[in-house]
Amino acid sequence: MKPRIVVAGGAGAMGKITVRDLAELYPAAALTIADYDLGKAKALAKELGVTATFIDVTKPATLLTALKGAFAVINCCPYQFNLDVMQAALKSQCHYVDLGGLFHMTNQQLKFHRRFQQAGLVAVLGMGASPGLTNLLAAEAALRLDSVEEIHIRLGSSDQSRYENVPALPVAYSLKTILEEFSKPPAVFTKGKLRFVEPMSGGDPYRFPKPVGVKRPFYTLHSELATLPSTFARLGVKEVSFKIAFDDDFVTKVRFLRDLGLAAAEPVDLRGTKVSPILLVDKVAMAQKPAKRVGALKQHEIVRAIVKGKRGSSKRTVFADCHTVGVTKWNVGSDANTGCPPSIAVQLIAEGKILSTGALPPEKVFLPKNFFAHLKPRGMWVEVKETAGWKEKT
Repeated sequence: MKPRIVVAGGAGAMGKITVRDLAELYPAAALTIADYDLGKAKALAKELGVTATFIDVTKPATLLTALKGAFAVINCCPYQFNLDVMQAALKSQCHYVDLGGLFHMTNQQLKFHRRFQQAGLVAVLGMGASPGLTNLLAAEAALRLDSVEEIHIRLGSSDQSRYENVPALPVAYSLKTILEEFSKPPAVFTKGKLRFVEPMSGGDPYRFPKPVGVKRPFYTLHSELATLPSTFARLGVKEVSFKIAFDDDFVTKVRFLRDLGLAAAEPVDLRGTKVSPILLVDKVAMAQKPAKRVGALKQHEIVRAIVKGKRGSSKRTVFADCHTVGVTKWNVGSDANTGCPPSIAVQLIAEGKILSTGALPPEKVFLPKNFFAHLKPRGMWVEVKETAGWKEKT
């Protein structure tokens, strides 16, 4: 019997990629697209030859109905609903994978570890590009060292594709999540302690490998900081950071929205109706018509883990990079590195290629080499380089 995989939020921006990946690259699974927008779910299901069902993550009964008899659920819903889907997975006795919890939610999810472990299940917390691939890249780099002093995650991308009818604010995933990343204090692990810094601070020039080149990544709140310090504590890690670079024009526009107060969650009164600014601006932005690409897709994203440590008495710096150009036949570019990894994760769980059960981050569930072996058909590949000393030069 085929393992039944349910993708919650499978008709959404990232969920659609996960669904397509499962349908085309993991035919051993029986796939169900579960979404609040049943019309979109049914249309995608018809195209791919799979099934669709309705869910409302605020109503547990609909989740339990969708997960009945499931082997695993991949949660592509907004991270605020992670606990709801996790609890449904436990009750349904199925494995769980999500795209991340923006640090604070991840810390809440980690408290479910013992319950999943006792049930003989695994809940993989954060298995997209970042968190996800970032965690495994850090683990791959650490395997080459005897001790680890520092782990730094850096993300940068380049898009040389041509577009027409570009919307005012192009967004690949939830603007709500982006606004939260830009406005909530980011966590930084320094001198062996966790602290929080100014949102969007630390935007110094950084040179990524070609074709990305020089970008200005800055600190944002991310789930890597919820797990990497404890995972690598045994190796002595004292510094962990996360920075991401966006297009300059995009940063200017999102910063303006944030500074205008549209990142606020607290409802305001609008002629007798309570409206949450961040939900309103997210609704408007996500309703924009996407730009039309003209010609070839030319995107390239680099997800990088920089790990400094020692082999013997020698100081070494290991650069582990995941390059993504995407899958042309799916019309998917760099978003492949977020949408495809959950599919790979479920496949490895089905094959028994996991290190442990429980509610855990990716670096405690998968061997990097097992995961990376699945990247090539998804337009991704990993390169690892090493230098002497602790200077960040490639």
